[in-house]
Amino acid sequence: MKRFRNLLQSTGPYLAAIVVLVLLRSTDLAQTLDLVIYDLITSQRSEGSGQDQPITLVGIEESDIQRFGWPIDDGIFCDAFDALNASGVTAIGFDIYRDQGVGAEQQCLRDRFREEPTLVSIFNVAAGIGAVPGTPIERQSYNDLSLDGDGVVRRDLVHVTGQDEATVAFPLRVLEVATGDRSLRDALDAGTNAGPWLSADAGGYHNEIDAGLGLQRLLRFREPRSYATYTLAEVIDGTVPNTMLRDRIVLIGSTAPSLRDLFEVPHTRFARGDSLFTISGVEVHANRLATLIDERNGSFQQGWLIPGWGNLLLVIGFAGTGLLLGERIPKQRISILVVGLVAGGAAAGLGALLWNHIWIGMAMPLTGLLSFSGAAWLRRGVESQQHSQQIQQLLGQTTSPAVAQQLWEQRDSLLSDGRFQGQQLPITTLFTDTASFTSVSEGMSPRELMDWLNRGMEICVPAVTERDGMVNKFTGDGMLAVFGVPLPGNPSAEAQAAIEAAFQIKDGLEKLNEALKAEGAPSMRVRMGIHSGEALVGSMGSAERIEYAVIGDAVNCASRLESYDKNRHEGVLRVLLSSTTLELLPTEFRESLHLDYWGPVQVKGRDEPLDVSELKFNNE
Repeated sequence: MKRFRNLLQSTGPYLAAIVVLVLLRSTDLAQTLDLVIYDLITSQRSEGSGQDQPITLVGIEESDIQRFGWPIDDGIFCDAFDALNASGVTAIGFDIYRDQGVGAEQQCLRDRFREEPTLVSIFNVAAGIGAVPGTPIERQSYNDLSLDGDGVVRRDLVHVTGQDEATVAFPLRVLEVATGDRSLRDALDAGTNAGPWLSADAGGYHNEIDAGLGLQRLLRFREPRSYATYTLAEVIDGTVPNTMLRDRIVLIGSTAPSLRDLFEVPHTRFARGDSLFTISGVEVHANRLATLIDERNGSFQQGWLIPGWGNLLLVIGFAGTGLLLGERIPKQRISILVVGLVAGGAAAGLGALLWNHIWIGMAMPLTGLLSFSGAAWLRRGVESQQHSQQIQQLLGQTTSPAVAQQLWEQRDSLLSDGRFQGQQLPITTLFTDTASFTSVSEGMSPRELMDWLNRGMEICVPAVTERDGMVNKFTGDGMLAVFGVPLPGNPSAEAQAAIEAAFQIKDGLEKLNEALKAEGAPSMRVRMGIHSGEALVGSMGSAERIEYAVIGDAVNCASRLESYDKNRHEGVLRVLLSSTTLELLPTEFRESLHLDYWGPVQVKGRDEPLDVSELKFNNE
């Protein structure tokens, strides 16, 4: 159960990160974010002005509807065709459905489409609307547009291969009629045109594209509403400048808002105005045609789209980078800063690529980077919390803040499976016991006795921890304190720290006894033994009960010194030191001490006697 819990804690954050990526992908949220970014870049990036193209638009405006009515009589269109052809246009793309005639001159319109080599008629595959009756198949075309799921026109259905002669895209057919050249379509049919063509997961799309619908690519938008545009009435009245017609391609279509042939484009989302920004269907076709003209002239910038498998590899790469940055950078603040810089740099880089027509989806890779780095931070946070709990469990509140900080920084090397690893360290041990405790306890209630003892410990414990020592355990009416664990240090400095702690304890006991005397309570006297030497340190116990153990001769000797000849005790604190500790002290500090030499002392459990001295205080 514990192993499973540990496994869940270590892998759970990464499983959550994977779930985030799956949800982002499956709910199309990633595609939505990528399309928003695409629209932003597209709306800010200009592909030039429509004025630079040999294309003139004839839009049927509200004023034309008011003048000619709707639907407009076929005879009006015949007059317009005659005027345009007389002006020397190269092709006329008629983006109006007329499979059913209107008015008395229906035959006129059909005759024009049958006989005039410049006229191109449309049909719609999806809606089942046919071309103008009598139009030869080499001048028929479909005008179906590809709309994304959000209703925005971003894609150009350039061509569908393997179809009959009539099934050619409207812009491609118009270009062929205007130039007499079908080499571009031949290249598309032969598969020698590199595209780049959209696939199911290309760029920022996720299963939006049906490759079976033909060759599709991202539509290039000239500056919106920048094409030379005139009304149908202006054509009929002959007020269109001849320079805007001769040797140019003319596209005729609906532009009046009431005719509802308007489409949202990438610019719509970011265009500000009182009404929704849209462009007419005939202008969409003009953009499609302009791209084909650029491609034919060799001035088309192809660009590139990352394929679906490339997107997957990129997500894996970014997720792996996030994992490494989250796990390997030791300090979390620096890790967060680095991940932020990497994410910002990646976003800027991918945005710059998109500006240059190289579309790599951002949402999934950046989410992979952030989610896996976040998972690493979360996992490390859980692990840190566990380590903190383990350290607290192992050491309690027995170390100084400085030592606690060192423990935290070195926790990975010190801890193994939630335990301190065993090691042999040079230490200085300080052992205390309360003198005459039995007789004192007989005259006090348990509550009073516990309070009396704690007041003494409130003096002893800080004296140790303020010098980076550790109170290893309390022994009823005394304590075991150790200097030099759990982190090895300078044995000389640790021996000096133990002596300094004794001085502080002595001063504290004197002040405490003054307070106890005023309260009518018994005074407190303490015996202390200090010895230095090697000890085995590490965690000891079972899963139910574990503690930091200090085992060895250094501990035993300090305990024996504390209890040696208990009756030989003057003042509030008696301190017996071994020569081992004294020899470790810095010379200047050792020479400043007042010592009463006791000589060799044979202590229980040790073959060799200890050379012992008593530390004398100035007022003794």
